Amino acid sequence: MSKSPSPDKFVFPRWANYVLPLLVLGVIGGGMYAPTAVYLGLNPDNLNLHYRPEQPIPYSHATHVGQLGMDCTYCHTTVEHAAFAAVPPTQTCIACHGNSPDAPMGIKKASAKLQPLYDSYASGEPIEWIKVHDIADYAYFNHAAHTTKGIGCVTCHGRVDQMGEEGVYQAQNLSMSWCIECHREPEKYLRPADEVTNMTWSALDEPEAVAAIAAGQIDEGDEDAAQLLVGTRIKGEMNIHNKYYMQACSTCHR
Repeated sequence: MSKSPSPDKFVFPRWANYVLPLLVLGVIGGGMYAPTAVYLGLNPDNLNLHYRPEQPIPYSHATHVGQLGMDCTYCHTTVEHAAFAAVPPTQTCIACHGNSPDAPMGIKKASAKLQPLYDSYASGEPIEWIKVHDIADYAYFNHAAHTTKGIGCVTCHGRVDQMGEEGVYQAQNLSMSWCIECHREPEKYLRPADEVTNMTWSALDEPEAVAAIAAGQIDEGDEDAAQLLVGTRIKGEMNIHNKYYMQACSTCHR
């Protein structure tokens, strides 16, 4: 005859036998998941890289900049004078798209996709463009400090002249480490100030690079070597601060 358990002892139910294996599987699975979660959380490429919001008007930079050759500063008028890049008012667009004197209010209604533009002009209400490149509030960025010193638009914004009606997207992750790379060695990115908005500029076309190639000092087609040659010269001409100032916390966090 079997003995019944003593009333002062606790007997675990049978399902408790499965707890230990489940705990082991949970620890192993969690150990595999944790590094992945940390990597994805800290990876700067997750900071809105390739972010492309849908705009109220399908504006094509490929048409305006790439095909028509419009300069960036025609619309973004403050990039050389202020910290921010202004978005053009409706009147700037109407200067080209409202060229029919026979249309009401002088507005030429070319297509339905431009209707928000004409509605904005008629009502006086601005178009609500969606910001694509949004630097964190705790970081200070000044457009003028970069464009007037020889940092090209393409360096940060990519080949905007090839972005069509699908909209502009964020070409760089705009992380702190990405900014520091340029601040540490600006000669790798500098170009003549009058070439800042030129999307197709190449250091290989600069006179000193052409001369260096002819003299056999750098290899033909070596873009990096040509950039260092040109960038080093511009760094001196522009009186760019030393790397200690450029990497100081207070330079960007004020």
